[in-house]
Amino acid sequence: MSDLKKLTTSSGVISALAIDQRGALRRMLGEDASQEALETFKILVSENLTPYASSILLDPEFGLPAAAKKDKMCGLLMAYEKTGYDAAAPGRLPDLIDNESVKRLKEQGADAVKLLVYVDVDENEVINDQKKAFVERVGSECAAEDLPLFLEIVTYDDDISDKKEYAKIKPHKVIEAMKVYADPRYNISVLKVEVPVDMNFVEGFGADAVYTKKEAAAFYKEQAEATDLPFIFLSAGVSAQMFRDTLRFAKESGSTFNGVLCGRATWAGAAAVYKEAGSDKAADWLQTRGKSNITELAHLVENLATPIK
Repeated sequence: MSDLKKLTTSSGVISALAIDQRGALRRMLGEDASQEALETFKILVSENLTPYASSILLDPEFGLPAAAKKDKMCGLLMAYEKTGYDAAAPGRLPDLIDNESVKRLKEQGADAVKLLVYVDVDENEVINDQKKAFVERVGSECAAEDLPLFLEIVTYDDDISDKKEYAKIKPHKVIEAMKVYADPRYNISVLKVEVPVDMNFVEGFGADAVYTKKEAAAFYKEQAEATDLPFIFLSAGVSAQMFRDTLRFAKESGSTFNGVLCGRATWAGAAAVYKEAGSDKAADWLQTRGKSNITELAHLVENLATPIK
């Protein structure tokens, strides 16, 4: 397995900051936001928050200026996939950024590559086999360049749009997808995954429970036992407080997660300030609320996550 030391804290956990958002960030800043606006916001986040992160996830489309401004002790993950997917085509098939390769991402300073794939383990096998071959190709590229590959798995079911209904089957979707891509043939170094339940539907966390705390805890344990690969949690756009509560619950449940890659839960408030009041006010927010969010999360991760051996 490729070396992960540049991406972890000294104790061996991953406390990483994600700002590889492209389409989602443009929606936050305004659909008419320019390339310069996106680049500037990413620079602000990188300058102000990377001193408190073990690594930062950026994209080569808008994130290279921000990569140049990161703290020198902070590792660099680079996204390789195009943002979003073609909603008109079945299967949410992935695609790679034009004019990029793992070799080029490495030349741009990447210490690791991140690839996002939307996965429904119950979907048509023809579609799922396309995705498997796609991940195999990227895994082979990363192996050739000796760069770790972080595979981000986001689960879905196109037949279920209701969040409560999806919550009932989410544990199956998440855990089985992890089992598929834990196979050594994919050359994955770290799995970046959702927590196995929707915490908004857990007894004591949301008003409309689908799972008891005991049932939810069992799914966290089952997830941890699904793979021997390091795995980290994504924040999936939840609030900073909900994400912290989720990590505590995961640890209490016996999860052996190895860290987090947290985006909007850390810096989303700064995007609204940047849109309304500009760079200086956004920097002020990042230096206060943003710093508080990321340092509190980093402290929690150091105490709760399992170090990567």
